[in-house]
Amino acid sequence: MSRAAHGTSPAEERPSTKRRARLHEVIFESDTPAGRYFDLALIWLIVLSVATVVLESVREVREQYGKLLYALEWLFTLLFTVEYFLRLLSVRRPLRYARSFFGVIDLLAIIPTYLSIFVPGSHYLLVIRILRLLRVFRLLKLSEYVAEADTLRRALRASSRKISVFISAVVLLVVIIGALMYVIEGEANGFTSIPRSIYWAIVTLTTVGYGDLSPKTSVGQIVASIVMIIGYGIIAVPTGIVSVELAQAVRHKTVSGQSCPSCGVEGHDPDAIWCKYCGAKL
Repeated sequence: MSRAAHGTSPAEERPSTKRRARLHEVIFESDTPAGRYFDLALIWLIVLSVATVVLESVREVREQYGKLLYALEWLFTLLFTVEYFLRLLSVRRPLRYARSFFGVIDLLAIIPTYLSIFVPGSHYLLVIRILRLLRVFRLLKLSEYVAEADTLRRALRASSRKISVFISAVVLLVVIIGALMYVIEGEANGFTSIPRSIYWAIVTLTTVGYGDLSPKTSVGQIVASIVMIIGYGIIAVPTGIVSVELAQAVRHKTVSGQSCPSCGVEGHDPDAIWCKYCGAKL
């Protein structure tokens, strides 16, 4: 029997949908007073939780306030855990949000504390929570910063394949150079194995130059000089690739701060009606 025969509307039949929409409005949107207060409280909690982890790493502070900091760390983690599950409940496609950038960051913000039960010291990884402060751009209505971040993201994504090919070529190059230097210098000059020689090739090619390992023979020094010169040229390649893609991405840099009520992902065009990630209506 149809809804009309019962005389009920979809909203009356599904009150859970209304609650989910309200929850989404508070958690994901900052246009309403409730949403803004929620984001402000969340930002303060993130700052305090990161400060707690940083202070706990100082031995003098840990010895005096260790128990208090430990309790605060678990309190923040429990609050963020509840918030994470509320975010999943407030969208129609929770798995899609969980796989999004902010979804992954939200999950990584709570895992280290639980992991520390089995791996001591891993709770220091909680400083990754600082990445959650990226939401401040949306809260403060800094749409131009959101647009620029989206431009950079698209440029990096567009250049990822070219950079992957470039990195693969560099890996092959350092393996060949490392093997060559192992043959030329040998164990007597500190090149005790091909992996150690590859390490030298990476340090030299990237112009880092730690100085803990250096060629002693004339032939080895000639090869090292060539590798250094090649290194300067190689540094410019990924910069050029990203610059070209960045110039193209600038043409489409305008984005909206609105999040999709279905998957929770942001980064839509200002005039978008449908989500470009899941197809739901915005």
